Amino acid sequence: MNTSKSVKRCGYVAIVGRPNVGKSTLLNHILEQKISITSRKPQTTRHNVLGIKTEDGVQAIYVDTPGMHQRHDKAINRYMNKAASNAVKDVDVVVFIVDKLAWMPDDDMVAQRLQYLECPIILAVNKIDQLEDKETLLPHLQKLAERLNVAEIIPISALRGHNLDKLQALVAERLPETDHFYPEDQITDRTSRFLAAEIVREKITRQLGDELPYQMTVEIEEFNHEGRIIHIGALILVERDGQKRILIGDKGDKIKQIGQQARIDMEKLFDTKVMLRLWVKVKSGWSDDERALRSLGYDDI
Repeated sequence: MNTSKSVKRCGYVAIVGRPNVGKSTLLNHILEQKISITSRKPQTTRHNVLGIKTEDGVQAIYVDTPGMHQRHDKAINRYMNKAASNAVKDVDVVVFIVDKLAWMPDDDMVAQRLQYLECPIILAVNKIDQLEDKETLLPHLQKLAERLNVAEIIPISALRGHNLDKLQALVAERLPETDHFYPEDQITDRTSRFLAAEIVREKITRQLGDELPYQMTVEIEEFNHEGRIIHIGALILVERDGQKRILIGDKGDKIKQIGQQARIDMEKLFDTKVMLRLWVKVKSGWSDDERALRSLGYDDI
């Protein structure tokens, strides 16, 4: 970054876009640490997650948001859309991510919600490493420039790290000159319990894919330090008995694999040994129950 170390800059940067365009992958690669969970399944991110990058006098506070989408059929879908919409209200910069050459109805919806913002918008065209014909990129960028009122358009690969330094520089120069809001070594505002629950949910999503619908969430019921070991107990909620059977698997093989993978990531994140226990409970209709959502932590907007 070219920003002088003598000048301190700090501000909020919302990362927005439709589901599955790479918002969480971008945040993790910028931070060089896994804060947001990822999977190939759309709408993996359900909450706004803060990731703080402090470098060379610049503190960029990134807000990874749930994918904006047109589904409003359940309370949880309405929650995710509201969380993403609220995240852009008071930020200093917006990074709007789209998926290589694709432009979908949900992209239009996101663009419409951003058009009234006064802060600069940087359009990041992601996954360019997947383009077979690189010559198609420039005409597409020109079309986007004509279509959208944005400050910058930049092609990136969040997964491969392509152009991320340039993206961060574009963000940094647009942040206000002010003292930093967080300590230099802080990378998120989320609790260890929240991060543990998200890791378990990621492993379930990756293991089961389309076998398990979105009506699944994770609640941490135990998080205790005993010497150099953290004991974590995670309750997995589903809506039907059939979903519970899928999660547990034949003779418990699926739940065992999920637990093993989650424990490995937790030990990396917390830098200590973890003893993890998982159990599954059926709670019918939780994803369309406002009260149940609030009790499960879907009220942080």
